[in-house]
Amino acid sequence: MENQTSISEFFLRGISGSPEQQQLFFGIFLCMYLVTLTGNVLIILAIGSDPHLHTPMYFFLANLSFADMGLTSSAVTKMLVNVQTQLRTISYVGCLTQMYFFLMFGDLDSFFLAVMAYDRYVAICRPLHYCTVMSLRVCVLLLVLCWILTHIVALTHTLLMARLSFCVAGEIAHFFCDITPVLKLSCSDTRINELMVFALGGTVLMVPFICIVISYIHIVSAVLRVRTPGGGGKAFSTCSSHLCVVCVFYGTLFSAYLCPPSVASEDKDIAAAAVYTLVTPMLNPFIYSLRNKDMNVALKRLLGHRRIIAS
Repeated sequence: MENQTSISEFFLRGISGSPEQQQLFFGIFLCMYLVTLTGNVLIILAIGSDPHLHTPMYFFLANLSFADMGLTSSAVTKMLVNVQTQLRTISYVGCLTQMYFFLMFGDLDSFFLAVMAYDRYVAICRPLHYCTVMSLRVCVLLLVLCWILTHIVALTHTLLMARLSFCVAGEIAHFFCDITPVLKLSCSDTRINELMVFALGGTVLMVPFICIVISYIHIVSAVLRVRTPGGGGKAFSTCSSHLCVVCVFYGTLFSAYLCPPSVASEDKDIAAAAVYTLVTPMLNPFIYSLRNKDMNVALKRLLGHRRIIAS
C-alpha cells in the first residue's frame, strides 16, 4: 500500500469552512450523535430484556440499531475530533479504515431493512408457515449472510482504493472519507473504481429496495383481501414503523447518491450525507418507540426498572 501512494494523510473539509460555523455544527452534531447512541442502545436493551420481543422482527431491529450506531460513529466521530482539536487531517490508513466501516454499516442498514420487509411479508401473507420460514436457524443464516455480503462489498471498494496513487495531500470535499470525494484526489486511472461503484453500489442499493417494494406489494394485496372489519388495518399496522424507516432511509440515500450531476453540488452532497449518516439513525428509535406499541411498552418497562434500581 505504501508503494502505491506518496502521501500519508488527507485534509477533510468538514461541514463548513468557517470556524464559527464549525463550532456551531460541532455542538449540533455532538448532541445528535449522543441522542443516536442513547436511543439505539435503549432499543437493543429493551428488546433483549423483554421476552415478548424475542421474535425475528425485533431480532433484526436490534441488529439494525447496532448498524445505525456503527454508521454514525464511522462517519461523524472523526469530524467531531477534528473540530475540537482544530485539525482537519486524517491519515491515509485512517481514511481507508473509515471508508470500509462506513460502507459496511451503510450496506448493513439496507440489507436489514430488506430482511425485515421479508419478515413482515411472511407474517402477513403466510402466517401458518411463519414459525417454520422464520425459524431461529433461518434468522441466524440471514444475519450471517448480510454481514458476509456487506464485508465483501466494503472490502472490495477499500482494496481498489488502496491500489490508487495519491500524489498530492489534497482536501477531501466532505466531512468523512466517502468514495467519490476521495477518488477525485487520485492521480491514477480510476475507471475500475468508478465501474465498481456503479455496479456494486447500484446492486447493494437497488436489490434490497426492490425486495422491499415486492414484499409490500404482496402485503398490501393481502391486506386488501381481508374481509374482517378492521382486520386489514390491524395487520398493516405492524408494518407502519418499518415503512416509515424505509421511506426516511431510502429518501435520504437516493438524494445523496442518485442525484443528477446537474443538481448535485458539494454542499448538497454534504447535507444529504449528514442526514443519511446522522439524522436517519437518530430518528429510527423515535419512529419505532412512537409507532410501535410493543416497543413503547418495553421501553417504559426498561426505563421504569432502571429508575427502581437507581432509587
